[in-house]
Amino acid sequence: MPRSKSPAQAFPPGDFIREELEARGWTQRDLAEIIGRPVQAISAIVNGRRGVTPETAVALGAAFGTSPDFWLNLESAYRLDKAGPADPGIEIRARQWSKTRTAQR
Repeated sequence: MPRSKSPAQAFPPGDFIREELEARGWTQRDLAEIIGRPVQAISAIVNGRRGVTPETAVALGAAFGTSPDFWLNLESAYRLDKAGPADPGIEIRARQWSKTRTAQR
């Protein structure tokens, strides 16, 4: 019997930052000093209370040897996953709206 496919779960960027810190033997304070951000900001990202901004993505990329896009893509994927699917009614209303507008012309 074939297994059903389930979508990949998106993880917050903070999980990846935590793993990088552990792999390098760095603390959140170390990272904060390296990238010139307050330790509270790093803690908020690591704990999922704050997202990765473009400026922070550039700094994280430089510190970890990755691209800023990597961090922004993680952030976007996580936020989209958290948002969940769109209300199906939106698509229905959009189609109805288009039909109504076309009929009025």
